Amino acid sequence: MRSIFRDHLLQNQVAFVTGGGSGIGQRIAERFAEHGCNVVLAGRKQEKLDAAAAAIRQAGGAAATEALDVRDYEAVAAALQRSHERFGEIDILLCAAAGNFPAPVSGMSANGFKAVIDIDLLGTFNTCRAAYAHLRKPGASVLAISANHAQMPFAYQAHVCAAKAGVELLLKTLALEWGRDGIRANCITPGATSDTEGMRRLAPTDEVRRAVERSIPLGRFGTKDELADLALFLCSEAAGYITGAVYLCDGGTSLCRADFSGAARQA
Repeated sequence: MRSIFRDHLLQNQVAFVTGGGSGIGQRIAERFAEHGCNVVLAGRKQEKLDAAAAAIRQAGGAAATEALDVRDYEAVAAALQRSHERFGEIDILLCAAAGNFPAPVSGMSANGFKAVIDIDLLGTFNTCRAAYAHLRKPGASVLAISANHAQMPFAYQAHVCAAKAGVELLLKTLALEWGRDGIRANCITPGATSDTEGMRRLAPTDEVRRAVERSIPLGRFGTKDELADLALFLCSEAAGYITGAVYLCDGGTSLCRADFSGAARQA
């Protein structure tokens, strides 16, 4: 599904996207490319990155790839340096790399907890810190993908709750510190989103999926296209005075404190 926006809002801009080889990150990268942006897809699996980049090119867009682990600062810094040398200043930095698995605190290993903290929170810090020197000043936009977990406790999701809370405050801090450079920093908070690895794990059966849908005020899962259009808006000039914000795109889930505990127990 193509964007609801008609104009090429990001013509000749450059976006560096972690988690760009699949899921929400990939769909947002595709949307950026549809609007004239040169995108660099970063992620751990080269084959996924190659497939995502090929799809963008087939649709008429421009895409490059960087295989890396966001937990490795030096690898992230080197990839951003190469991207800057190839395309010039980076206009958009999208931090979408994430990890998740359902587990109770009493049954979660320290390494399991650390893995999600390192991918989500440390990975976002590494990407933002390494990108700072290459961001367009003024004019760059930093965007991170958060989750309802940042503000609402979810059973079996302590690691994600802790990580995403940290991501949101990190981005708000960047908005304060980098605002003088003309760099904006915002977060998107998706709710239950169709066709994502996270929901395949948290709602693994039709029965659980229907139960989750009933808990959402709008009565349905969101789509990656809806998130992509929100990301496009926040990274465009139309949102030029928005920074330090957390935008909910969750169908009203946060209004009623929906909890996927039941889904997690069945996963």
